[in-house]
Amino acid sequence: MKRIMLIATGGTIASGYTEDGLAPKFKAAELLEYVEEYREFCSVEVLQPFNLDSTNVCGKHWLELAAIIEKHYEEFDGFVICHGTDTMAFTAAALSYLVQNSTRPIIITGSQKPINLPVTDARTNLLDSLRFASEPKAHGVNIVFGGNVIAGTRAKKERSKSYNAFSSINYPSVAVIRDGRIVFYIDDKEKAEEKVLFYHRLNQRVLLLKLVPGMDGSILDRLFDCYDGVIIEAFGVGGFPEYGTIPFYQEIRRWTDAGKIVMLATQVTHEGSDMELYQVGKAIKEDFNLMEAYDMTLEATVTKTMWAMGLASDAEEFRRLFYRTVNHDILLTPEE
Repeated sequence: MKRIMLIATGGTIASGYTEDGLAPKFKAAELLEYVEEYREFCSVEVLQPFNLDSTNVCGKHWLELAAIIEKHYEEFDGFVICHGTDTMAFTAAALSYLVQNSTRPIIITGSQKPINLPVTDARTNLLDSLRFASEPKAHGVNIVFGGNVIAGTRAKKERSKSYNAFSSINYPSVAVIRDGRIVFYIDDKEKAEEKVLFYHRLNQRVLLLKLVPGMDGSILDRLFDCYDGVIIEAFGVGGFPEYGTIPFYQEIRRWTDAGKIVMLATQVTHEGSDMELYQVGKAIKEDFNLMEAYDMTLEATVTKTMWAMGLASDAEEFRRLFYRTVNHDILLTPEE
């Protein structure tokens, strides 16, 4: 029987109603009381490092979760993290970079409704997660939600209330879980490296800036002292505007000359960026040798930038780290 660690961090799954709205309430052991069926296929030990609405979860919590997994990695066959849905995709992506090549499954799950309600997705999601964490072919960081198993770097919350809240972006789901049965679409455990790698640093001075029509490039001037890197969500496949009293071109030159990271991404969810397709993107990319996120999710782009910036000593090393595929996060890598 597999031995699983359940790490509870709060979120809707553990919430109860208060006068001010839903707030985390239930502890890890209490969550298990609602899914007694897990005893048929695994034993579970619980840990509660914090109890937060996921709106309040950030880099220091990702590092704490990675440290917990590292400390207990040899003791358990798998890990299940209960988490709020709002920043779940960020946490899953961050853990994909902080814990690499894991032959043990690291599952993040949660729910759209609290676990104690008569009608809720919480009990199914938690039981599915424990079941998948006990599956011999499971490995690496994945989200289990709504019957889908999604690579930790490919998940995005696309629905705010529906039970099928998460989608796998630009990549197939790893598996599906239906009526207690797991069907794998991607079974690559035999290719997984045996040596797990743990990382302990993130540079969180990263900004995600979404362009809107008419935005002036001077916004980058105002943010220059606050951030070491910026990811700009450009239009379409990667178009940059030329209007404004201070053009983006001028400000990007300032950032790159100072050794700061400027990364280009697209606001479009599916199919990725391609800055060289149109004149409005090609020139600025070539002039500054800018990097772009291609088919990566924004959540993966942000957290991978934090991870690579925390490790790299120069721009060349950052580029090498960023374009190395981790947990299926990027397929389009013409930089290589």
